[in-house]
Amino acid sequence: MAKASETVLEIDLNNLEHNYNYLRSKLNSDTKFLAVVKAYAYGSDAVKIALKLEAIGVDYFAVAYVNEGVALRMGGVKKSILVLHPQSVNFDKLIEHCLEPSLYSPKILREFLEATKRNGQKDYPVHIKFNTGLNRLGFWENDVDYIMDQLKERRDIRITSIFSHLAATEDSTEKQFTLKQIDTFTKIVSDFEEKLGYSPLKHILNTSGIINYPEANFDMVRSGIGLYGFANDEEIDSQLKPIATLKTIISQIHKIEPNESVGYNRAYTSEGYRVTATLPLGHADGIGRQYGKGKTFVSVNGTLAPIIGNVCMDMIMVDITGIDCKEGDEVIIFGGNPTAHSFAATANTISYELITGISQRIKRVFKS
Repeated sequence: MAKASETVLEIDLNNLEHNYNYLRSKLNSDTKFLAVVKAYAYGSDAVKIALKLEAIGVDYFAVAYVNEGVALRMGGVKKSILVLHPQSVNFDKLIEHCLEPSLYSPKILREFLEATKRNGQKDYPVHIKFNTGLNRLGFWENDVDYIMDQLKERRDIRITSIFSHLAATEDSTEKQFTLKQIDTFTKIVSDFEEKLGYSPLKHILNTSGIINYPEANFDMVRSGIGLYGFANDEEIDSQLKPIATLKTIISQIHKIEPNESVGYNRAYTSEGYRVTATLPLGHADGIGRQYGKGKTFVSVNGTLAPIIGNVCMDMIMVDITGIDCKEGDEVIIFGGNPTAHSFAATANTISYELITGISQRIKRVFKS
């Protein structure tokens, strides 16, 4: 692809397909694959990502909220979409667009049953979430009888899946906790299916779970961050390919004399003669102030250059002293080197936060 002439997020759909095939290779042949495309597909483009994954064989999608699912439907996505954290105010819209809710509490279950009755639904697909230790959302193990009582003689919904979420699959020191979660889920599944009278899909594994706990494939797995090129494990990360590269250009070059300051609050003062470059992106684009003051580096013509001073709303300044470059040259913020993981680590955060925070005002371009 041509060099950037403005700030862009370049998304490589070939890398996406590579990551999907790699993760799929870790599964049993009959295990279904659910792709998590919430948060603009982890900061990229949910519709383009979902359409690509749909074309190469993904079985299911998941989003966080109803409006995200509606956007996929409006973009032409046909396959089933699980809404992980629906709010009852959006249930009518959810039904209108054939989205499938995660029902995670007595209140949400009751309110969705009211919505299906109001909308004249029959056998509407729903997913029941159980809390096995993450303690965010989900019914408790002892709620099975309550759920059965609510569903007694009801024909307006049908349970498509039972699922839970593991808390620490990437952490080898928490293996016993993870195994306990899997064991609890297995017991819930057995009790639930016996009382329900049929067998919904079961799923509990996330990306790190796919790698570290293959014995818990059940019927389906869910992958988010792995599809985008990260696995919270150095060995597995080396097998995946980040799909997003954030690129920009040098807007202006300055020659700075000793004791001159750069940027707001004079947060950088030169100790000698330096050369700086101003780049057209800033904290409004997702590159927060925590990345300034020399902690974080970008790549200018293959050489790492530190971000100096305070990150501005729309601009950052970098020290390019000794680097052969000119105004208009391309700069890599993250992608290959530095990676989103290494870039984020300089501010004691994670790749998830960095990539999902890239502003929608940055143009997305696609490589395939």
